[in-house]
Amino acid sequence: MQDAAVIGWDIGGAHLKAAWLDAEGRVLAVRQQPCRLWEGIDRLDEAMRAIGAGLPPARRHCVTMTGELADLFPDRAAGVAALVEAAERLPGEVAFWAGEAGFLPAGRAVDAAHAVASANWLATAALVGRRHPAALLVDIGSTTTDLIPVAGGRVAARGRTDRARLAAGELVYTGLTRTPVMAVADALPWAGERVPVMAEHFATTADAHRVLGQLDEHADQHPAADGQAKTVEASARRLGRLIGVDLHEAGPAAWRALAAAVVEAQLQAITRAAQQVLSAIPAADLPVVGAGVGRGLVAELARRLGREHLDFASLVPPAPGAPPETAAWTAYCAPAVAVAALGR
Repeated sequence: MQDAAVIGWDIGGAHLKAAWLDAEGRVLAVRQQPCRLWEGIDRLDEAMRAIGAGLPPARRHCVTMTGELADLFPDRAAGVAALVEAAERLPGEVAFWAGEAGFLPAGRAVDAAHAVASANWLATAALVGRRHPAALLVDIGSTTTDLIPVAGGRVAARGRTDRARLAAGELVYTGLTRTPVMAVADALPWAGERVPVMAEHFATTADAHRVLGQLDEHADQHPAADGQAKTVEASARRLGRLIGVDLHEAGPAAWRALAAAVVEAQLQAITRAAQQVLSAIPAADLPVVGAGVGRGLVAELARRLGREHLDFASLVPPAPGAPPETAAWTAYCAPAVAVAALGR
């Protein structure tokens, strides 16, 4: 029944995601809206209105966040307080995910900012643990990659804060679309040489994946680095700019090779982090559960690690009559789906 439905919200610094689950926990709809939170809290209000206009009402809203890291806020606590205040404007009961503390009302969520801040990965991993007692969750989003081990049905991550997770290899700041290429590789192969990459925001990882034909354009919701077209040619031009090469100087094969080198550097960084995380887990047969807009890369990661690959969308089925793209968006927006499922 509609009045028994729950909507899960994941408030990020660049996107707002929402998942609507029915009374049986099946996914009815998933939505993502660009939300340039660093430009002002009004961006979040606009994104909530845009998503809310396309979703039926729900009796309960379950919220998680990473947007408190936006440089709009002086610190995490202030960010959590601002995002809690904004989310409270949703119609109906609103609860905030605080990891091991569960869901909290607004006042307690602000007081427990340390637990509420950047806890969306814990929601996804907790749901995975209910379906698979042992697994490695790999969520490659637009901006970051989470690598979370699950053991005995519980989250076995060594880190809880962003700093600790970065050190443990459980958080890698590389994503499918928004990562500047200069942060992925310091040099790239070209015409038999390794050319240092210019330290300029000329191109993003979206450009590399687009040139290779591996990008779901619906998942790339922010402007290109130069604000220009999102075509294969425009992406190749942006990649070339990083190493001082113009588009007309080479053919399509050379541009594909350059893009492949970028993606390979990105995959190597994620693989190294996965090996670091797995080195702390004794089980040798952990399957890899893939989520996020980069879930296609997770399949390749699992192959490199010699492990079974499972898709997050298989853990939370779509409701009868849901649009055919629901399964893909369930994986793309896994934390929003997870908090809705846990919040039921």
